[in-house]
Amino acid sequence: MESVQVDDLPSGPGWQYEPKWDGFRCIAVRRGKTVTLISKSGKPLGRYFPEVVEMLAAVKADPFIIDGELAIPVGKGLSFDALQLRLHPAASRVRKLADETPAIFILFDALAVPKDGDLALRPLIDRRRALEALFKQMVRGNAGLRLSPCTHRRAEAAKWLSGVGGGALDGVIAKRLDEPYRMGERAMRKVKRLRSADCVVGGYRYATGAKVVGSLLLGLYNEDGKLDHVGFTSGLTAEQRKQLTPKLEKLRGGPGFTGSAPGGPSRWSTDRSSQWEPLKPKLVVEVQYDHVTGERFRHGTRLLRWRPDKAPAQCTFDQIARTARPSQTMRAIMAR
Repeated sequence: MESVQVDDLPSGPGWQYEPKWDGFRCIAVRRGKTVTLISKSGKPLGRYFPEVVEMLAAVKADPFIIDGELAIPVGKGLSFDALQLRLHPAASRVRKLADETPAIFILFDALAVPKDGDLALRPLIDRRRALEALFKQMVRGNAGLRLSPCTHRRAEAAKWLSGVGGGALDGVIAKRLDEPYRMGERAMRKVKRLRSADCVVGGYRYATGAKVVGSLLLGLYNEDGKLDHVGFTSGLTAEQRKQLTPKLEKLRGGPGFTGSAPGGPSRWSTDRSSQWEPLKPKLVVEVQYDHVTGERFRHGTRLLRWRPDKAPAQCTFDQIARTARPSQTMRAIMAR
């Protein structure tokens, strides 16, 4: 089951609200001694999370199919960077990381359980009841298994949403209590809390195959007064790119980023050029973002406006520092 993003939490009776965790979506299948972990895109994940495979293989319940989230606790939150490090071709490296920073599996839906069999066509209210019963059997001796909280109270879900942006949560999911598990369909509603920050334009990349700007590289000043690369924005129209290119070219020069600098293509996007043009730190933009991880914007940001009234030196990390305290429910699942 997939989600469609909406602007606000749905209201009225018949809704179940759940945290959207900051991890990898995963379907876990146990049949006999075999445990399979499958990503949202259908790719196998088991080789990257051997400790989770071993943990699920050790439980007495069999067979089962669980929908959940793979996550790695670091400090008081979950680290998406630590998850990405697991996608390594060397099994020895993966095993070392699994020992140093073991993953947890957060359960939030059940497609099949030992006593009730296939649950996919049953309403969510029945699936949740079966999941909670199964979890009581599974959790004994398995500290890495967590049951995701849920609520039927919109006010409580709104409190969860207020803590989104820099910790364990990536948003809030709303599901209908009376609906079956609709495989592959966007049957859930997802709400993210969007925030904004003023950033220095420390560089830019040209668009692929053209000499017009493709994306702006964003920076914030750290405590040492150095400009760190924190993300990018690329939502520019063709006319904006044409007008902006000569303006940026006049500002080329200098180091651009004096702290951490942009890297080359990522493991998720091999098409992105590693070449970028450094700029003198003169321009400031306000961008909208949804999540911060590892002192960087997780996704591309949306350009809201230029800020000629803002001094570049005012663009510091304190704008995106996490200020919301985790709720009691969030602290409980992180500490368990």
